[in-house]
Amino acid sequence: MLMNTLNKDLDSRITWDDSSWNLNDCDNGGSITNSIYQDHEGRNISESESSNDLDGTQKYSHLWVLCEDCYQLNYKRFLKSKMNICEHCGFHLKMGSPERIELSVDQGTWNSMDEDMVSLDPIGWDSEDESFEDNQNHDENELDREQLDGDDQNSDKGRDERFCEVSDSHDRDPFLKLLENRPLCDSDEDLILENEKLYMDRIDFYQRETGLKEAVQTGTGQIKGIPVAIGFMEFNFLGGSMGSAVGEKINRLIQYATKQSLPLILVCASGGARMQEGSLSLMQMAKISSALFDYKSNKKSFFTSILTSPTTGGVTASFGMLGEIVIAEPHAYIAFAGKRVIEETLKIIVPEGSQETEYLFDKGLFDPVVPRNLLKDVLSQLLKKLYAFLSLTSNENEIK
Repeated sequence: MLMNTLNKDLDSRITWDDSSWNLNDCDNGGSITNSIYQDHEGRNISESESSNDLDGTQKYSHLWVLCEDCYQLNYKRFLKSKMNICEHCGFHLKMGSPERIELSVDQGTWNSMDEDMVSLDPIGWDSEDESFEDNQNHDENELDREQLDGDDQNSDKGRDERFCEVSDSHDRDPFLKLLENRPLCDSDEDLILENEKLYMDRIDFYQRETGLKEAVQTGTGQIKGIPVAIGFMEFNFLGGSMGSAVGEKINRLIQYATKQSLPLILVCASGGARMQEGSLSLMQMAKISSALFDYKSNKKSFFTSILTSPTTGGVTASFGMLGEIVIAEPHAYIAFAGKRVIEETLKIIVPEGSQETEYLFDKGLFDPVVPRNLLKDVLSQLLKKLYAFLSLTSNENEIK
């Protein structure tokens, strides 16, 4: 209400001159220049004053959280008590794993597992630099042998032919010349800097930002007095991507739940497999699915997966959909491939909202859609009834 009043007041006091806005080319970073507008008294307000006002508002940006659905501001101090649910439209905003632990697990019962497990750099095990040096040394040795055999002229001819092939291929692709001559935009420079970052440098950065060692927290705790083995994925850590360390932590949690005959809960929030680790990240899908198969072979087992926004890629294609009960949060983005990838690959148009909870629920993709404020009560009821029923049935079969 306060924000609406302020917006109306600003609209009545300031008259914008749309024709005065001028977007520069990308060479200047896409900045906006020569912008002049008038206040209610007809005075011109320069761009410098506008930028100063913008800087002033940015100083307070850490106090507010913008809703992704209605674009209204939520006061960050009160948002945690509201379970990261927008007070204006009820949209479920993203929530970190520490907040989810507080939301789901009884206070004082959380015991983390393998919290010091971190990722290594699998790319460094067989780096491209070493391979290049080996190939270069091999080529030099071959060249020396050719020179000793008196084939200098032939080798020079071969090198000239190879150079011509590269030059011709460059000429055949005019886009390469365009890229070389085109000035770099700010977005290009950011992309280059991002690509030049080492994988371990990114890991160190997200460890400092989140205070976590990896993109998942696993452990044991109690939900309304019922002991469970539970894992929470952290999307703020490299997009919640599933690398070798994440897969191993989840695998160990499943094995522990199997040995202790505990109900298992996995809260998914991930962009999929971690591409920086190549095939090792993809292998985690099969490893976790295999561990879940062993877990489900125990008649007392009860596995529940909770899909939050976003749940995509390898997580969706593996353990995200393997629960006896698959729960989804409202308005969650759940998919295997993204909309853009599907449209470019299959040459079709993906309808808006077709990868959201409400649409997928109508298609039977998962079981209940549970709001965040009711999640703990629903889980406790499932554990009390279904898990107790499975345990009772298993004990009766053992007696027979």
